[in-house]
Amino acid sequence: MKLTRLVGQCDEGECPAIYATDRGTLAVQGSRLADHGLNVPAHETLVEIPVELIRKAMRDNLI
Repeated sequence: MKLTRLVGQCDEGECPAIYATDRGTLAVQGSRLADHGLNVPAHETLVEIPVELIRKAMRDNLI
């Protein structure tokens, strides 16, 4: 799978970010959540990103 970085909180790539995939989907990099109380399938996970990251992507017409 090819990922294209759309927006992130830093320039290094080791911080919350949103990527476009070559499959027409989005991939999100963030902090893994553990104590959420949801029943999440083993092949999925929940991550947390700042709301401002979504706002920036929308403001820049990236998503």
